[in-house]
Amino acid sequence: MPVLELRITDVVAYSLGIWLVSKLLGYYLSKWRGGVQTTSLRGPPSQSALFGLARVIRESEDSSILTEQWVQEYGLAFRVPGVLGSTRVVLVDPKAVTHFYSRETFGYVKTSLSKSFIERLFGRGLLWAEGESHRRQRRALSPAFSNAAIRKLTSVFYDSSYKLKDNWDAMLDSSSGDGAIIDIQKWMNHVSLDSIGIAGFGHDFGSLDGKVPSVVRVFELMNTGSSTLSLFVFLLSSVLPFIFNFPTNDNRQWSELHIAMKSIADDLLERTRRESEGLLREKIEEKSIIGLLIKAESTDTDTQLQMSQEEILAQMVRYETTSISLTWALIELARKPEKQQKLREELSRFSTADPTWDQLVSELPYLDSVVHEVLRLHPPVTDTNAVAAEDDIIPLSNPIVTATGESVSSIVVRRGTTVTAPIRTINRSTAFWGPNAKEFEPERWLEESGIPAKQFQGHRHILTFSDGPRICLGRSFALAEFKAALSVLIRNYIFELIDGPETKIEKHRSILPRPKVAGQTGAKVPMKVKRVA
Repeated sequence: MPVLELRITDVVAYSLGIWLVSKLLGYYLSKWRGGVQTTSLRGPPSQSALFGLARVIRESEDSSILTEQWVQEYGLAFRVPGVLGSTRVVLVDPKAVTHFYSRETFGYVKTSLSKSFIERLFGRGLLWAEGESHRRQRRALSPAFSNAAIRKLTSVFYDSSYKLKDNWDAMLDSSSGDGAIIDIQKWMNHVSLDSIGIAGFGHDFGSLDGKVPSVVRVFELMNTGSSTLSLFVFLLSSVLPFIFNFPTNDNRQWSELHIAMKSIADDLLERTRRESEGLLREKIEEKSIIGLLIKAESTDTDTQLQMSQEEILAQMVRYETTSISLTWALIELARKPEKQQKLREELSRFSTADPTWDQLVSELPYLDSVVHEVLRLHPPVTDTNAVAAEDDIIPLSNPIVTATGESVSSIVVRRGTTVTAPIRTINRSTAFWGPNAKEFEPERWLEESGIPAKQFQGHRHILTFSDGPRICLGRSFALAEFKAALSVLIRNYIFELIDGPETKIEKHRSILPRPKVAGQTGAKVPMKVKRVA
């Protein structure tokens, strides 16, 4: 059977034809429906009839800098031109952002492209669901992410971290110098994947033992970058979601990733269901999230197994986000050795035993500060995009001037309008976090200050874990894993960037943006690692 080959010109011509028909239909439907119109907001001019500013934003090294420039010029709510004449409303105003997040899953729902992407990779689970379905699924999964459940999993995070330590000690023993050059990002991937495998569903991927799971092979393949055609299809899909199904190389890789993860999920569910009736049942309940859900099922005959195939697939997102955050933590601590040493000194009292979960949570203030500063500066997911499911009026903290010169204290959003909360921009804004907002300063979390960022809700006033009904259900899991792994690494090793603290770090485009050392092929972050004397 011949393979369909697409050229960029084919995609553009096809898209323009469909777009023209959709615009005409939309125009007449709009006339027929009548109703409110979205407030005419100011914003940056389009730079392309085809892409608006979408390609500029996509290809920028740091889109949050662009957004902050636009905030200064147009105010805390503005519009940005997108693909094929589309526009989206960007909210940076605290009251507006809080309102937006509070109405997610009912008043604001995922974009068509987001839903297509999530369904392709993870199926129709919690990440995909909206409204009452989302509320019901989240309530069913919540017990597995309680503090009591995470407390029992802390030992799993330490086990994976010490496996990593065994590998690094062997590398250092065989090194002729006083340290070894190690690709930090590669090993943070390994420790994160093995931790989520065991703690999430009692499955050891074995990546720290030298195994290369099929999921990792596909993830690494996808981290090599996208073709020009794939980029065109992705950008156009924001307006014409069906284009997302075109047979590009990226889409074939997405399909391979889904097949690989689905196979693992099927095996895990089948094995866990068998073991739940056998001698190993207690072990699963104590060591994995899925075990807790099996316990919930066994005590409620009306409840089906809550950790579905879709939810197992969705846990892979945590593998990506935790590995990225750990990598950034080591980069920032290597950039500022005095802060690395300060953290090491706080952890020095744990020379013979690891901190317990309760100690990780409440007795290590500088570790907590480092972790939250990394999450503030480097959120793995940089924006929240959603579509208004109904007409809405969004309140503002302070009035803005519209495109017509009118001063307004709220904005009208018409149903079908795309709205964006730029997480990275808000987390790093000097208006909310002070003049050193873009600097790595863990000490800010130890100070009692009336920073404007407190106007935001979210976890500790940052939006890294989102907010509202979709605030990350597994944030306690992620924080415990992050802190446990980082505590082991800093107690045992000293980290230095290969060209010193000024080593240039760039953005590597992949499933989620990753750091890379400039000049390296792929998402590599080599560091000199030495034992703590």
